[in-house]
Amino acid sequence: MPEMPTKLAEIVDEFAAAPREVVLEMLLEYADVIPPLPAEMDREGMEQVPECQTPFFLRAQVKPDGTLLTWFDCPPEAPTTRAFAGILAEGLAGASAEEVLAVPDDLYQRMGLAQAISPLRVRGGTAILARLKRQVREQAG
Repeated sequence: MPEMPTKLAEIVDEFAAAPREVVLEMLLEYADVIPPLPAEMDREGMEQVPECQTPFFLRAQVKPDGTLLTWFDCPPEAPTTRAFAGILAEGLAGASAEEVLAVPDDLYQRMGLAQAISPLRVRGGTAILARLKRQVREQAG
């Protein structure tokens, strides 16, 4: 049974072990991780995640070698949502489709974020992960 990517597992463990009062601070550091969309790409062809309170778009592509490429588009004024994407961007970089699909759906709860941020935001992050996994499943199928 495949496991989630090592890098993502390390991020999850880091958060889970952190004192609650620094979790939000740690989370927000990931808001700057998302690279801007490449010039030739726009929201056309990306999927919107309506569960997020801000306009959030994503696209996953499984390359011929079976590894994942991800793109996220989220406004800077939504740092928490950007941080969710940043964690996925960093944690899933170079991961295989199988590893991505092995990521637990309650990822953000496991990180201890349910205590640090609102349930609405956690739901948005969970929806981002679910849609990403669905896109991977459709391509890996």
